[in-house]
Amino acid sequence: MLVLNVKYFVKPGMRQAFYDAIRAEGIDAASREEDGNILYDYAFDPEDPDVLRLFEVWKDETAQKEHMTLPHFLQLGELKEKYVRETSLEKL
Repeated sequence: MLVLNVKYFVKPGMRQAFYDAIRAEGIDAASREEDGNILYDYAFDPEDPDVLRLFEVWKDETAQKEHMTLPHFLQLGELKEKYVRETSLEKL
């Protein structure tokens, strides 16, 4: 199993707009439907209004790597260019 803790450091005041765009484009729903996905859940950081967290659990690294090739993941990259200033990823 592969567990990831992602932190998106959004541009000031853009967290809700980024989250809304993810939902509007169906990126979160499409990711949850992938083979090998166990959990894909966004959360607002309670301590920093410019941080959106993403918790991901995948069956294995192969499933997560496949996720990174799919159109909705690439679409997320386009949204990140607009809304995000930095991303951190921690494997747990």
